[in-house]
Amino acid sequence: MKDLRGFSVLFVLGLSSLLCLAADHVVFARLAPSQATLYVANADGSGEHAITRSGSLDYNPAWSPKGDWIAFTSEREGSADLFRMHPDGSGVERLTDSPAYDDQAAFSPDEKQIVFVSTRAAGFANLWIVNVTTHAVKPLTSGHGGDFRPAWSPDGKWIAFSSDRDSDLPLAKGRWERLHVVDIYIVHPDGSGLKRITRHGDFCGTPKWEGDSKSVVAYCMTAQETWSDRAGEGDTDDNLERIDIASGATTPVKAGPGVKIAPSILPSGDIGYMRQDKKAHGIFYASGKQGPAGGYVMFPAWSPDGERVVYSRLVDDRSAVPHKVWSRDEGFDLSWTGVLPAYDPSGANLAVTRIDSKDSSTLLVFDSTGKSRTLLHRDDLILAPQWSPDGRQVVFGIGKFSAFLNFDEGEKKPVDPVNGGAQVGIINADGTDFHIITAGPNNNAFPSFAPDGKRIVYRTAGPGEDGLRIIDIGDKSIVKLTDEWDNFPIWSPSGDLLAFVRRLGTDFAVFTIHPDGTGLKQLTNIHGNEAHLAWSPDGNRLLFTSSRMGFKDEALYTGAPQPYGEIFVMNIDGTHVEQLTDNQWEEGVPAWQPHDAKSMAAGTH
Repeated sequence: MKDLRGFSVLFVLGLSSLLCLAADHVVFARLAPSQATLYVANADGSGEHAITRSGSLDYNPAWSPKGDWIAFTSEREGSADLFRMHPDGSGVERLTDSPAYDDQAAFSPDEKQIVFVSTRAAGFANLWIVNVTTHAVKPLTSGHGGDFRPAWSPDGKWIAFSSDRDSDLPLAKGRWERLHVVDIYIVHPDGSGLKRITRHGDFCGTPKWEGDSKSVVAYCMTAQETWSDRAGEGDTDDNLERIDIASGATTPVKAGPGVKIAPSILPSGDIGYMRQDKKAHGIFYASGKQGPAGGYVMFPAWSPDGERVVYSRLVDDRSAVPHKVWSRDEGFDLSWTGVLPAYDPSGANLAVTRIDSKDSSTLLVFDSTGKSRTLLHRDDLILAPQWSPDGRQVVFGIGKFSAFLNFDEGEKKPVDPVNGGAQVGIINADGTDFHIITAGPNNNAFPSFAPDGKRIVYRTAGPGEDGLRIIDIGDKSIVKLTDEWDNFPIWSPSGDLLAFVRRLGTDFAVFTIHPDGTGLKQLTNIHGNEAHLAWSPDGNRLLFTSSRMGFKDEALYTGAPQPYGEIFVMNIDGTHVEQLTDNQWEEGVPAWQPHDAKSMAAGTH
């Protein structure tokens, strides 16, 4: 999905869906489709017609063995749940009703049960089974790793699935994103006989059974390719492999070029799959035939006779109206938008960045209706806008950030901390008096005003010099605060603390420190990434993004660089950590609306 990884769409936001001052209002960035509608077509793409209404997110359909039902995932009622319907779109029935994330359904051969992925136990993606008639659910797998894409064997004895349970989620080459090391497993429907059948260290996913229940076909690639190909614009040729479940022996399956995902074995012996790479997007077949085409055709599943295919067509329309979404905590009203939003001190205006290309962007400000906008600046990449305490200025990082959006460049220069260079810029809220306040060869970015409006903290990265710096706006004097790999600094409303993220080996943790350099304290300690901080208006809590719950699906399905990102909140001493979002999309960069918002308009979208 090119637009999701390149951010080449208009990112704008209004506040009209935020409801009442009693709740905490948070807006954040999400890389996800704004709509996903299910379609059915003939296998060659002819006769396409929608079977769900537009306006919701309906995805990951699965055809039942008899062909009379299609199970699918929908967010129409809030969090992701399982539904089923007849292939003509009639008889819609909700199968699960949980605040957890439920997804990736697969029918048993007798259609009486469905195995699916859910986070309803400990928040991690494990396998569960639901009785289609009674809707009773029971767990199948457990653990802190993720289990994905289950498939029931035709003889009913096994369930094959992919899992990263044996992976430590290593970093991509020289970068901050996590590789997805995934293996194929099998397990009996009663939970016994769990067995890994692929060699560990790379990636094999979405197993589908042969008719004799003795082997599966999966798509396989190197671990590094799970990063370079996950945004839908890769240029590699992955492999389809036939895997014997008894011996684990693999045999290549002849298929066409490109990045091939979601293979399915058809009754004719042909294999259908989804292709997502630089040269082609859509549904293809190992025989060389083509099916439904387009960059937004995703999640294909074939009818039992192989004559028809059901899939999602995605829409990525980022309008000025925010998308209000389900929250795990009713005390938080959540809305998602584009990249790097920031409220002004009144809470009535929001600064956002419109990324126009890989090396250019526009800084905009929207009022509370989302309809009135002010163009502040158009230049190189503009990241992380933040307001001055009086609301009269906006500060931001501006520069090349060459490894940020450009996957090709990022892989060529994996350890270059400068990434083309960046400086801290500042501009008046009416778009006048833009100027740069830092200098030098380093990458200086992610600035935040002190409450006194006289100082700005920012991160610097470059040859031999990393850490946080505080610059006096008046005399341009600079104080070194830290000299570690530190990022995303944000000044507390009271002015006595700075929160930031520090890299510790291959992990990223949240810290706080006093502006004079004393009182350094580590707040989080996980294996993974924490990032993107925001203070509550009263300064008592912190929002942040975390990968701590891991992947919810195989990395190549969402089109996002970091699909494990979720929004969390905690006290400023690191206690009472609470997860606010729970899905497979990439989420980050939260902004907490001040409570004294001047303009609040009711409504949901």
